[in-house]
Amino acid sequence: MKKSTLLLSAVALLFSFQVHAFRFQDTTGKVHQLSDYKGQWVMVNFWATWCPPCLKEIPDLIAIYEHRKDVMIIGVAMDIDDPQAVLNFARSMAINYPIVLGDRKIASQLDEVSLLPSTYFYDPDGNPAARQLGIISRESIEAFLDVKSTKKP
Repeated sequence: MKKSTLLLSAVALLFSFQVHAFRFQDTTGKVHQLSDYKGQWVMVNFWATWCPPCLKEIPDLIAIYEHRKDVMIIGVAMDIDDPQAVLNFARSMAINYPIVLGDRKIASQLDEVSLLPSTYFYDPDGNPAARQLGIISRESIEAFLDVKSTKKP
């Protein structure tokens, strides 16, 4: 009985790891995998050009990406109908972090994304650290990272 419980726990842990690992190709053709950013915090932000809260948080994400070398941000634009509109919008907003053209299949690598914006955080070891459904601010990101970075196991 104990062996089967242990085996089920190991399988659940392995399944959990595979669900949280991702492989995205951005608009420049570069492939991004969670394992590429070992030692950095990783934020995956799902957004759309037609989503007002998404647009409000983009300047804060740009600022985090510019000023924190310990953070990697990947934006996943869920505007699947018009990729050119996404590219034009990203250029007009001067988005400096990688943008992935997303859809449900791409999003499913992380979760069932049902609300925009949604942001997923991974710690420097690649472990899931948090999920924020709805708008996020630079202040809340900085506070979260500062608290989590000072806690040592």
